[in-house]
Amino acid sequence: MSEFDILVEKLLELKPELTKSDIEEQIKQKKEKIGAGYLTDQGALFLVASDFGITLSEPLKVEMGLKDLYAGAKEISLETRVLNLSPAKQFSRKDGSPFYLRTMTVYDSDSTASVKLWDEKANLPGIENLKPGDLIKIIKAYVKSDLNGTPTINIGSGSNIEAIDNNSEIPTIEKITKDIGELKEGQKDLVVSGILDGLISSMEFTNSRGQPGKALRMRLKGKDGNAMRVVLWGKDESEIPNMISQGAKVRLLGVKVRGGNQGLEIHGSDSTLIDIEGGKEAEPIIARIISISTSENGKNMILAVDSKKNFYNIADLSNSTAICNEGDVIECMPSKVYGNSVTLDENSFVRKIENDESIPSKSQLRTKINDVKVDGNYCIEAIILKVPERREVQTKSGESISLSEMFVEDDTGQIWIKGWRNQARLVDKCELGEIISVTALNAKAGLEGRIELFLTPFSKITKKN
Repeated sequence: MSEFDILVEKLLELKPELTKSDIEEQIKQKKEKIGAGYLTDQGALFLVASDFGITLSEPLKVEMGLKDLYAGAKEISLETRVLNLSPAKQFSRKDGSPFYLRTMTVYDSDSTASVKLWDEKANLPGIENLKPGDLIKIIKAYVKSDLNGTPTINIGSGSNIEAIDNNSEIPTIEKITKDIGELKEGQKDLVVSGILDGLISSMEFTNSRGQPGKALRMRLKGKDGNAMRVVLWGKDESEIPNMISQGAKVRLLGVKVRGGNQGLEIHGSDSTLIDIEGGKEAEPIIARIISISTSENGKNMILAVDSKKNFYNIADLSNSTAICNEGDVIECMPSKVYGNSVTLDENSFVRKIENDESIPSKSQLRTKINDVKVDGNYCIEAIILKVPERREVQTKSGESISLSEMFVEDDTGQIWIKGWRNQARLVDKCELGEIISVTALNAKAGLEGRIELFLTPFSKITKKN
């Protein structure tokens, strides 16, 4: 009889009102709740027994895998690799006394798990030097359930972590890295890779507990050409290089996939590690100003293009471009460049230079509607065929946001132009029959596979006489 069968018999003996079928059904439910690939039948059995107030105390293997973890296990030892590691944080107990906590995600050949390092263990000698993929030995740890019922490894006063240099069958970070195109909803503790697609932006917010929060946002494109939105909660620009080229390779360690308003999204936390190709120092940019719009706080938002027809979205936080007009060729030294997102601040400089004919003008950049493709950035000229309309759209989170849209055409085709939130106001100013020039449009796949154009914070609509 296997160890699992022995444990089932023991539970039936202690709870005679149960049947073997009852236990099998509850094991199935536990595994469905935790998620496929994270729990064995035996691990689920221990959780089921715990629900009945029973602790199954059969001898444990001294060495075990992450898939065998269950709440209540004590003095376990296992060999794993580091996936990511968060900074140590200080918290307060109910009595006001401080304690430290650091979290780590580890993985083996079958599964992943969260590790919590408490008090002095949060600052173990050498812990800061651990890197993704490093092989470690966890010694005499104990296991508790987190809020979702998932077994979590805890490193307390009697536990330890050691870096080891053994040959191991546990795959390296490179072997577990997934391309954006391989991801599926519900996956967690992932290492993903992709190509930076457009902007990297930061945001600040107040969470449901009234505390300030921050996040980084970007889009990554996979090998199949499809892009996915990324939100890294608890992250800011201090964790990424100042100079990131367009199309830079990005790897994120410790993220999950969930459904969003516009399809699947990648979400990370303050434990997520960000690896982006780039440098510490920004380089000068020479480009022509295609359009200048003004943000809500009065700052210039500039669409510019260089001689290779690369678009740049320039956010001027220091009024450095006050002397500039549309059509000017400028040289600027930005403080930060994230893909095609450029930031000018008090440490930047901007100067107008002589016209360079190799840099295209707005008229040379216009794209015919028939040539618009998904994920591209465009400037178009068209006539408005339908009266622009505004409506309120309810998101999954219950937020109500404005959406304005208008239907336009040129001599090659017709397309919808849409503006969300603040960009909705740009559409509101347009009227049926007007010929308009629109800059900084992003093309996305809409309903029934048709392509739609979306206004961005750098868009400008100019009415033609």
